[in-house]
Amino acid sequence: MSISPKAALLEEYALVARALSAPARLMLLEQIAQGERGVEALADKTGLTIANASQHLQALRRAGLVASRRDGKSVIYRLSDARTLALMDLIRVVAERNLAQVERILRGLSDGADAPESVTRDELAARLVEGSVTIFDVRPPDEFAMSHIPGARNVTLADLDRIAPTLAPGSEIVAYCRGPYCVYAYQAVTALRKRGLNARRLEGGLPEWREDGRQVTAL
Repeated sequence: MSISPKAALLEEYALVARALSAPARLMLLEQIAQGERGVEALADKTGLTIANASQHLQALRRAGLVASRRDGKSVIYRLSDARTLALMDLIRVVAERNLAQVERILRGLSDGADAPESVTRDELAARLVEGSVTIFDVRPPDEFAMSHIPGARNVTLADLDRIAPTLAPGSEIVAYCRGPYCVYAYQAVTALRKRGLNARRLEGGLPEWREDGRQVTAL
């Protein structure tokens, strides 16, 4: 029995939605958004077994959200295009606007207070030209080495106790991390503001900055 064109289309659309239905796949997409990575590296970064990571990656590839290439015996994954990144952010926006639990979790990251308004990427670009802001990339060192905003300092959460006393009171700091699902920047901003520093989070993260066509650099 044949199905109607509409039913066939809806089945393909649902394939994409189903591919995003597992938290592990969202973690994998977040990691791939930092730059191309092999299955073994992705498994290590997400805490998945290689076999489990491979299965999830194949589901993402079938849905057209990621693409892959071979490098010897390794399979290297990348986002299929900018629309995958946009879809990831849209999921965040819908969840934040409609799910009370998301708001509670985010407020918890700010110790129950309203998080300060984030800095837009346009605003940060202007401040960089002025030289009037300090940028903290709070991702792990290997991700910072792969690609980061020019002028950013790699300051992980574990570094904050050591770095904060060296900053002048009232210093303006913008923290960023991996993108729409990363909580490190929320945590860093909360810790820095407790120390009397004027810290805010960048809207989006390194992948969104790069996708805007803005300059990035690597070590």
